[in-house]
Amino acid sequence: MLVQWRQLDRDAWLMRLGVVLLGLWLALTLVLPLGTLLIKSFEDADGNLVGWANYSLYFSTPSLFESLWNSLWVSSLITAITLPLAYLYAYALTRSAMRGKSIFKALALIPILAPSLLPAISLIYLFGNQGLLNSWLMGASIYGPLGIVISQVFYVFPHALMILVVALSMADARHYEAAKVLGASPWRIFFTVTLPGSKYGLISAGFVVFTLAITDFGIAKVIGGRFNVLATDVFKQVIGQQNFQMGAVVGFILLLPAVLAFAADRWVQQRQVALLSGRSVPLVPTPSAPRDWALWAFCALVAFAMLVVLGMAIWASLVTRWPYNLSLTLANYRFSDFDSEGWSAYFNSLHLAAWTAAVGTMIVFSGAYVIEKTRGFVWARNATQLMAMLSMAVPGLVLGLSYIFFFNAPGHPLGFIYGTMAILVINSVAHFYTVGHITAITALKQLDGEFESVSASLKVSVGRMFRRVTLPVCLPAVLDISIYLFVNAMTTVSAVIFLYGSQTKLAAVSIIHMDEAGFTAAAAAMAVVIVATSACVKGLHSLLTHRLSKATQAWRVR
Repeated sequence: MLVQWRQLDRDAWLMRLGVVLLGLWLALTLVLPLGTLLIKSFEDADGNLVGWANYSLYFSTPSLFESLWNSLWVSSLITAITLPLAYLYAYALTRSAMRGKSIFKALALIPILAPSLLPAISLIYLFGNQGLLNSWLMGASIYGPLGIVISQVFYVFPHALMILVVALSMADARHYEAAKVLGASPWRIFFTVTLPGSKYGLISAGFVVFTLAITDFGIAKVIGGRFNVLATDVFKQVIGQQNFQMGAVVGFILLLPAVLAFAADRWVQQRQVALLSGRSVPLVPTPSAPRDWALWAFCALVAFAMLVVLGMAIWASLVTRWPYNLSLTLANYRFSDFDSEGWSAYFNSLHLAAWTAAVGTMIVFSGAYVIEKTRGFVWARNATQLMAMLSMAVPGLVLGLSYIFFFNAPGHPLGFIYGTMAILVINSVAHFYTVGHITAITALKQLDGEFESVSASLKVSVGRMFRRVTLPVCLPAVLDISIYLFVNAMTTVSAVIFLYGSQTKLAAVSIIHMDEAGFTAAAAAMAVVIVATSACVKGLHSLLTHRLSKATQAWRVR
């Protein structure tokens, strides 16, 4: 072993050093904080170990234990509603010849650009006590499980849709031709060919939806009323009662369903087999007027609902005083009249999103590169890969709470960053690390191994190879990672609700505070500003990607 280490050249040492540094970064920003959270759940207020006493108290307190049951059944219901809607919508986009597919797809992705608080605020204006369509509920209240379910379906729908679109896009036309030759009806083909072929995507989407629903904080905080769920219980225990030990217990309990769902999703993906081979024939949808028009009507209805939710928030932000004076005004955008930070909260979010995109993209892509391209050093690469995948299973609220215990501990050498923009950036990069990592790994796997072989034979350094070949070829993936980090940092609330300071209050946090103070129109205005910003950045990203694609094609022609 010692001889092998001595035979390593400079580039191999640098690559292995990169793996070690990435592992230390992930340990510092993810593993150690979560470990501290676990330890705190076994301590009393004085820091003495009390074993399972805190957990025993939790399960023996009816109001606390009830929130666990509420979270489980509401999240299950949201999953049961979202999956059929998203599956049918994805089916229309991939298996029909209807018109307007690109428009319908763009409209369905609108919720990704908005903070989760937006649909909750819109539903209050639509179905609240003074809502526009309050009579439609026939005496029922939108505050509670009904509002949470409707808002969450809006919020999680595009996440399920993207997974299912990919799953339904992978189809071999030969299977469908064989089924038709055997005389199978369209319904029988659907249940024996289409559904089995997309089952792994459907299961994966189900786990993603359940995890997003059970861990979201913003929607339950705004429209949940007295209906307690795990996410709001964590906030109440820590902020409301200053009971940090019980907050750690609830946070760790919230972590368990997310981790189990993530582990099940990983297991399902490992069992998935390739649906397309070199002999496969891509499935091209054939026109069928009755089917296409029926699917078009369904997509139009779903897209209309998306626009109603967004449009209601925009209208509410422009109304003088709901519902007594519906004249239009921009007064609700004078945020200094409703929140002490005013527009500063929005610019803080811009700074956070920009720093997260810049720093996060550099760390994520470089980290994926050293994991994927380092030769040998298997144990370290596997351990680092496991840590890189862990953040997807950690709810933002839990990660933020763990940062309180870890970075704010007495004598911690990095305690000075608590309450600053630095800890918000670190938290955001750690929270959204996994998706960017998977994107980078996927792009790097598509590079031909001959590049490394040729560069090694020509004695080209790893750094030069990275700058001259790897980075330019993977630039579209790098842009995708940066826009993902920017938009999520711009819209997140649960991951940062415990970490902002007096000078670093964020727009999403400001929405919660303005809503709590009764300034719901101003809260809607701030949510609209976030959507507009995310949409502009996403549009710029699409333009850059399009131009980059054209430049790449022109280079290949030459």
